[in-house]
Amino acid sequence: MSLHPTLQPYADAWTHSIEAISELVQPLVEAEWNRRTPCPGWSVRDIVSHVIGLDSEMLGDPRPIHTLPRDLFHVTNDHQRYTEMQVDVRRHHTAPEMTSELEYSIIRRNRQLRNESRDPGAKVRGPLGAELTLEESMRTHAFNVWVHEQDLRAALGHPGGLDSPGAHVARDVLLGELPRVVAEDADAPRSSAVVLDVHGPLEFLRTIRVDIQGRGTLETAPALGPAATLALDWETYVRLACGRVTPKAVADRVKTEGDPALTAAILRHFAVTR
Repeated sequence: MSLHPTLQPYADAWTHSIEAISELVQPLVEAEWNRRTPCPGWSVRDIVSHVIGLDSEMLGDPRPIHTLPRDLFHVTNDHQRYTEMQVDVRRHHTAPEMTSELEYSIIRRNRQLRNESRDPGAKVRGPLGAELTLEESMRTHAFNVWVHEQDLRAALGHPGGLDSPGAHVARDVLLGELPRVVAEDADAPRSSAVVLDVHGPLEFLRTIRVDIQGRGTLETAPALGPAATLALDWETYVRLACGRVTPKAVADRVKTEGDPALTAAILRHFAVTR
């Protein structure tokens, strides 16, 4: 048996991103592990700890028994507390300890993928005891690891990977959230359309149509006379959608047309990751 074809793109995306992360952090001296990243509250060490933790979850390892400090300002809900456990438990690990554990987790995860024969619809454990399909789990995992690769690249001054396999997974994951953002969060008018025009390493044009019931759908066909149009580069799109920057901070990189109240509302709700 081998990995199901539906799952292969997510395995490829994870492999590309995790190898990039390994190459980025391998030569770092101790002080560089403490550099701030665009991910709120997290250093380079914290990002790598989180990535190791994500892979340990995929491997089915038991979660660490650890008590979080009370003064972590960026931890405000149960999901963040769940995530922070894998990070905080490694906050005092040295650079060699971090790179060794990362490499060991990559070896184990590669072995798991080589032996993975389950159907994409098989149910697996998710965060906080949630149940999801193997396909959903692997897609989310590939997305998360790629986003954190970008966090590390920004922190360390090594741009790249914006058109990698993980970038394509991220595009589809983020676009999947847009109908809700436009139709529900931004409350776009019924029977209207919003156009998103993205350029750069990944280029795409998408239309979000809102029907008479207020439901949003994502389409590839362009809209005539949309209520609003947003044009921006792919890197800015990712940074906005993942909550790494505010709309105000990148206002010069986002061009809008149409209803200004609607475009402002869309940008206000653009961040879709927790």
